[in-house]
Amino acid sequence: MPTRIKNTIVATAIATAFASLASPAIALPGDAGKGPVASPADTVGPNPKIAPVEKQLITTVQIAPAKGWPAGSKPTAASGVAVTPFASGLNHPRWVYVLPNGDVLVAETNAPPKPDDGKGVKGKVMKKVQARAGAGAPTANRIVLLRDADGDGIAETKTVFIDKLNSPFGMALVGTDFYVAASDAILRFPYTAGETTITASPEKLTDLPAGTINHHWTKNIIATPDGAKLYATVGSNSNAAENGIAAEEGRAAIWEVDRATGQKRLFATGLRNPNGMAWAPGGTALWTVANERDELGNDLVPDYLTSVKEGAFYGWPYSYYGQHVDERVKPKRPEMVAKAIAPDYALGAHVAALGLVAAGKTGLPAPFANGMFIGEHGSWNRSPPAGYKVVFVPFADGKPSGQPVDVLTGFVNEKGEAYGRPVGVAIDAKGALLVADDVGNVIWRAMGTAH
Repeated sequence: MPTRIKNTIVATAIATAFASLASPAIALPGDAGKGPVASPADTVGPNPKIAPVEKQLITTVQIAPAKGWPAGSKPTAASGVAVTPFASGLNHPRWVYVLPNGDVLVAETNAPPKPDDGKGVKGKVMKKVQARAGAGAPTANRIVLLRDADGDGIAETKTVFIDKLNSPFGMALVGTDFYVAASDAILRFPYTAGETTITASPEKLTDLPAGTINHHWTKNIIATPDGAKLYATVGSNSNAAENGIAAEEGRAAIWEVDRATGQKRLFATGLRNPNGMAWAPGGTALWTVANERDELGNDLVPDYLTSVKEGAFYGWPYSYYGQHVDERVKPKRPEMVAKAIAPDYALGAHVAALGLVAAGKTGLPAPFANGMFIGEHGSWNRSPPAGYKVVFVPFADGKPSGQPVDVLTGFVNEKGEAYGRPVGVAIDAKGALLVADDVGNVIWRAMGTAH
């Protein structure tokens, strides 16, 4: 059967099944009828078991429909940890950044217009799925500032810090220069300590790959410890290069940007959708979390946490988790597969790892003292769902060590509905963990109960 006809049949079947389902959790199982084939411990860690491909006529689609938190409800915290709302009533908060004076910045943002992304029947169905998962609202296009003036762990004031941006996401302050990664560029603003609003016009530092597809639109940035450079994440323009390799120019990569000149170069490539970045605990190595590809089965492909090596190629789209070839990608590039290196640490398939922050001077108890916190936004292509929580990966000698530890859970109720979905994470001035929840419209604050 020609691929075009097969894809049309599959997409039509998905659309028909989607339209007929009224239950909170949408489950469209593949014709293989398989569930997960490996235990979580097998698919997580430095040496994960790479499951075989599950051949499916119809893609597995199971989401947790966005519900929002009932009054008085909150996530379930790990032992020795208390969680409270730092701020609520926000508008799709995706990313969070803490200024030196303790002010907390939140990017209230969603996808920009992407007229050429997800065309056709299957694309329309996936847009409906994403909307039901809480990602369909118009973008607020702003950054707000939250201030906890009395230090009680609750923000008393909220002001619009910068308005009229183009789907802002990553933020970084270097000296008096404040940088915002919008969906198409890195912008620079003048910043004065303590100010609650910036009205100055931005200066464009450099463009970032965007366009009318802009499939993975979120762009994150982090400054080097000396402030000389910025690193910027740019996700792929597709799941597995189905829009053609030309559409992937400069994407699925981390760029290195000279802060003085705006000149940039590709630092690492083959990272399908990197988002969060952090510096290794006690070290100078750059780390990132990345979302891997979908539609290969419940246990493929593991999302991951990895150090980012200069000049390294991590496989996308030609291979995954090192040199496991993705047979869907044409033409094949065996010479590229041979260059692909495996990431450092698997987080499990489809967890949608987005937020990343090193523990630093954390106010959480000892099990969370050395390692990294990760916001797992949650799956749509797995049955049963995965992610929808915040985890901690312990480190030893500058590398991940041991299994992830749950920090915040309970974002999905017993009916399969999402009260919230964690995204960006940060450590505040008192060592508490801040978590942006873009379905609950809350910034959660987690702190050790001894504090």
